[in-house]
Amino acid sequence: MGLIYAYLELVSAEDKALHRKGYIKEDEIKKEVVTALVDSGAYMMCINEHIKNQLDLPKVSRIEAELADGAMQTLDVVGPLIVNFKNRTTSCNAVVLPGECEVLLGSIPMEDLDVVLVPKLQTIDVNPNSKYMAKKKIK
Repeated sequence: MGLIYAYLELVSAEDKALHRKGYIKEDEIKKEVVTALVDSGAYMMCINEHIKNQLDLPKVSRIEAELADGAMQTLDVVGPLIVNFKNRTTSCNAVVLPGECEVLLGSIPMEDLDVVLVPKLQTIDVNPNSKYMAKKKIK
């Protein structure tokens, strides 16, 4: 099985709120369309510094994270960020990886989007058992 990628739209949740309150126009909402590596080994959404700056996402905290090469690094967490995939939406915070690192779609946003891996096509798709609306387990 090869690497799995997904096309996502990332949106500034702060801008969505400002639009809802009438402070900015809809076309002023900051958005980025990205190709993200689907990484079930990462639990959070991970973006790079460029996307953080483009969406003007505020820092909410810092974490100590182990990178894929085993190195430990202190990284910023920004948000909130809206993640759109097909007919699914979730809101989450994101870890900011240095430089132009690849965007990672981690297991928490994948679970919230209710998507499944499609290894044969090397992609993800909406859960076929809940095509029209994401299902969540509350218990």
